[in-house]
Amino acid sequence: MRGVDTNVLLRFVLRDDEAQARSAKAAIDHAAAVGDPLLVGLLALLETEWVLRLRAHLTKESVIGVFQQLLETRDLGVESSETLEQALEAYESGPADFADCLINARYQEIGCEAMITFDARAAKLPGARLLAS
Repeated sequence: MRGVDTNVLLRFVLRDDEAQARSAKAAIDHAAAVGDPLLVGLLALLETEWVLRLRAHLTKESVIGVFQQLLETRDLGVESSETLEQALEAYESGPADFADCLINARYQEIGCEAMITFDARAAKLPGARLLAS
């Protein structure tokens, strides 16, 4: 199994460098053809969201759409896909940013009782608690 770095994922998604986009697509296609799909890790997704939002100026809705398409791409595996789905639902419906939604969803996945935070928006997530300062 091989993992996909953020820059490969971004070229595949944004196609802002056509040569690299073709290489990324070819690598994904080849891995799938030999029965060894590439894996997209949660940390790569976290960095990808940051770049899509702040550098590529995608809206929240567009970022969610990109990640939903990645989840539906049979030729890529997504680490803890259920965690990503849960994070996307929270991100779409609430005020917390994607990073907090993903962190909280991951904590829930591994059995944490709660995520404690000083961030009032993140504290609105299910299972999160605001820590008094």
